[in-house]
Amino acid sequence: MKQEIALGLAAIVKEVFDVDVVVELTRPDEQFGDYSTNVALQLAKQVSKNPREVGEQLADIARDRLADRVAEVSVAGPGFLNLRLRDAALVSELSEELPRSRQGQTVLVEYSDPNPLKPLHAGHLYTTLVGDVIARLVEHSGAKTVRINYGGDVGRHIGISLWAIMRELGGEHPEKLADIAEADRPSWLGARYVEGTNAFEDDEAAKSEILAVNKRVYQLHEADDHDSPFAQIYWTVRQWSYDYFAELYRQLQVVPFDRFIPESEVTDLGITTVNEQLEKGVFSRSDGAVVFDGEAQGLHTRVFINSEGLPTYETKDVGLSLTKWRDYHFDESIIITANEQEQYMQVVLAAMRQFAPEPAERTHHLTHGMVKLQGGSKMSSRKGNIVTALEILEAARVAGEETGTNPSEDTILAAVKYALAKNRIGGDIIYDPKESIALEGNSGPYLQYAHARAHSILAKAEGVAGSLEGGEFEPEERILLRKLTEYNEVVERAASELMPHHICGYLYELSQVFNRFYEKNRVIDDPRQAVRQTLVARYAETLKSGLGLLGITAPDRL
Repeated sequence: MKQEIALGLAAIVKEVFDVDVVVELTRPDEQFGDYSTNVALQLAKQVSKNPREVGEQLADIARDRLADRVAEVSVAGPGFLNLRLRDAALVSELSEELPRSRQGQTVLVEYSDPNPLKPLHAGHLYTTLVGDVIARLVEHSGAKTVRINYGGDVGRHIGISLWAIMRELGGEHPEKLADIAEADRPSWLGARYVEGTNAFEDDEAAKSEILAVNKRVYQLHEADDHDSPFAQIYWTVRQWSYDYFAELYRQLQVVPFDRFIPESEVTDLGITTVNEQLEKGVFSRSDGAVVFDGEAQGLHTRVFINSEGLPTYETKDVGLSLTKWRDYHFDESIIITANEQEQYMQVVLAAMRQFAPEPAERTHHLTHGMVKLQGGSKMSSRKGNIVTALEILEAARVAGEETGTNPSEDTILAAVKYALAKNRIGGDIIYDPKESIALEGNSGPYLQYAHARAHSILAKAEGVAGSLEGGEFEPEERILLRKLTEYNEVVERAASELMPHHICGYLYELSQVFNRFYEKNRVIDDPRQAVRQTLVARYAETLKSGLGLLGITAPDRL
């Protein structure tokens, strides 16, 4: 309906002023109508007329030309056109399907990306949960969606952890790993990473040993070694991490990943490509290292192969991007990381544009801020003072228990998922457990309760909700209906901008509109029960659909 009206207004503009325009319709406050446009203000200079006069001319014709769908066209202020739909048109709009803006496209969404042998902090929880929502939105907009998880199973952080692990084991003794209980493995590995990092930063002798261990990890992969004691330690603890990640994803109820890509899988392609492009002048040598001169493009210079001949993260990301392109030939590749990776990725993509412009241009890097517990300090996995992913979940669980509600795991997940998703991606987030678990206010559990309440109303009604077709609506009914028609627009905007907070804001507003409606309008045993029961049913369906896109269950009762 929105698109039809916009095209109808554009046709009127062409007819009256012989100007081609794209008419943008927005949602004004309900008192002004259902749609508004500033097209008259846009045209005023082109046609050398007062915008109010232009608006009146357009309104006069629109009242007749769009009469089958639009009940009222008015001109407000300097020339804004406000349109109020006929009730039948509003009902028709409610039945429209979501636009499939990515229909036929292949879109890769890379998120979570935890590194084995390192603690899984709150930032990983954020990118896992919000990444899951973004992938759901992309899929909902019609794309063939490939969920990718990329992790660093080679690199200095692995050398740091393995050095500390072997020191804890008293040498290369893989058999001693059996003494570590399964439940203790994540925290045990986290402690080793902190020990190794502190040693690397504070002890030159340890630093040299760690760098040597790092080289051995690359050599292990080159030789496909699974049998040496060193290799047995590496492969065992790497699997510990992967098992832990898999269990956490199961608990978080995220859609399973389609592919896990470890750094070791893409390293060789990255090294080969960088060396080839070094010969072609894309990269250059500096103090024994291979670098990309980013200053020439307003960025900064970064090392791709260090002076020891080992690839950096940059080279591995080149290998990853080319692997994605080779295997999927994607229309879009979305990568979700922390803000601190923004400039880093700009350099990687700038380098790739020199030799692989198509995949580089189709890559969209989305960054997010830091997650802190209320009253917490900045996280650092190196120093051990991090907020872990499990601590965020446990904080919600404890907050719920303190209220005496003893929330279910689904409610705890709803609290955390919604609290993270409702913030616009990009800024830091202060996570407040008590606020997130509350059954009042803008929270996931509140919206779960709102859905359950709607089902409770429907359970009291006899018969099945009917149709809204052909009816005329009382003012409060129409306000609720109008809000329901906004859902597809909000989902499309969230999918287009990759911003889940739009859905959160809409669902909360919708629940408030419904509350005002229900306070003033009896549903059961009212002469208008059929219409109102149908509106309640559509409200419940919309809540369930929106919560589903956020990865949150919508129970019929709490």
